[in-house]
Amino acid sequence: MGMTMTQKILAAHAGLDEVVSGQLIEAKLDLTLANDVTAPMAIRIMRDNGFDRIFDRERVCLVLDHFTPNKDIKSAEQCKLCREFAWSHELLNFFDVGTMGIEHALLPEKGLITAGDLIIGADSHTCTYGALGAFSTGVGSTDIAAGMATGRAWFRVPAALRFNLFGQLEPWVSGKDVILWIIGQIGVDGALYQSMEFSGPGVAELSMDARFTICNMAIEAGAKNGIFPVDDITRAYLDNRALRSPVEFSADEDAIYERTIDVDLSAIAPTVAVPHLPENARPAAELSDIELDQCVIGSCTNGRMEDLRVAADILKGRKVQPRVRTIVIPGTQDIYLQCVREGLAELFVRAGAVFSTPTCGPCLGGHMGVLASGERAISTTNRNFVGRMGHPESEVYLASPAVAAASALTGHITDPRETM
Repeated sequence: MGMTMTQKILAAHAGLDEVVSGQLIEAKLDLTLANDVTAPMAIRIMRDNGFDRIFDRERVCLVLDHFTPNKDIKSAEQCKLCREFAWSHELLNFFDVGTMGIEHALLPEKGLITAGDLIIGADSHTCTYGALGAFSTGVGSTDIAAGMATGRAWFRVPAALRFNLFGQLEPWVSGKDVILWIIGQIGVDGALYQSMEFSGPGVAELSMDARFTICNMAIEAGAKNGIFPVDDITRAYLDNRALRSPVEFSADEDAIYERTIDVDLSAIAPTVAVPHLPENARPAAELSDIELDQCVIGSCTNGRMEDLRVAADILKGRKVQPRVRTIVIPGTQDIYLQCVREGLAELFVRAGAVFSTPTCGPCLGGHMGVLASGERAISTTNRNFVGRMGHPESEVYLASPAVAAASALTGHITDPRETM
């Protein structure tokens, strides 16, 4: 019986010749990941259950990115617990202030993920790494505790949806617009506990950063994971970066899919998800009556170099609307430095934006961009639930870096094609 990419990866890590959807398996992990919000609970669970060792100090990764630099006493205590755990177990991949980045931008950049890997993370957007042809998914802190201690985890093999991509993206349309459009078509539960498998000639039209963005938001359609095939773009990214040799898997021709959805990339316009669900996707051009108070460009979804260059192209030589607080957040320290080298950091500041250290802060309403009652933000983050970025009576509009930057200039939601 034919298998999907995801099923092949799970079978290989479970030591099985084949698996089928719905099957329960125990599989070997290549990496476990937790952050300053989720790791403390996992650490306490390990201790409470008598585990005083980790399975591999190279394959347990902790990234302090949500509330760092620490915003208050509680976050400082959480991070202190993580630091003490990392030091006591001599973790090789512990990232704190000064070395940390937003975890899902940082790990691929550091070469900690490669094709064919199986990764779990105590963060729902761990599905990002499917862009590299890996199986990666978010789990709870209890599963992370077991994974850190044993290097193994239980899975129910997911069924799959196939997204057949074709055509070419129009100027100022990006991977963010693609995934918002897809979620708008299938809904926030349209891929519930299924693998979103992307294929077709349109894959070659998507950059690596676009693929990261698309897989990052697979969870917003309820998916277990998102995954792209390994091609020359993937190989070029991994070359001289990946710390382990990639293993390439491809779906069988007779793999079973619940359904196939055709996606014409050329028909997708700059898209915005209006409150309060990512499925509320509408063309940006239809939303020009929505006035804004804040703009956030960054996050694990859109804080990569390609994203910031696009925003800079729009903001260059211009000023953001004075009442729109504009916050630009690079995904990692290396991206921060690259922005400095290319002059983007100065460009953003001269445009009237603040250029921040890497952090998840505003995405979850944690710090550095919390919204007050009645305020509206356009954001390149991944969720716009009620109260996601602050007050329950605030509103979040999800968009690409191009739409966000164009909107910061005008003070209302704007199709970037109208500003260039």
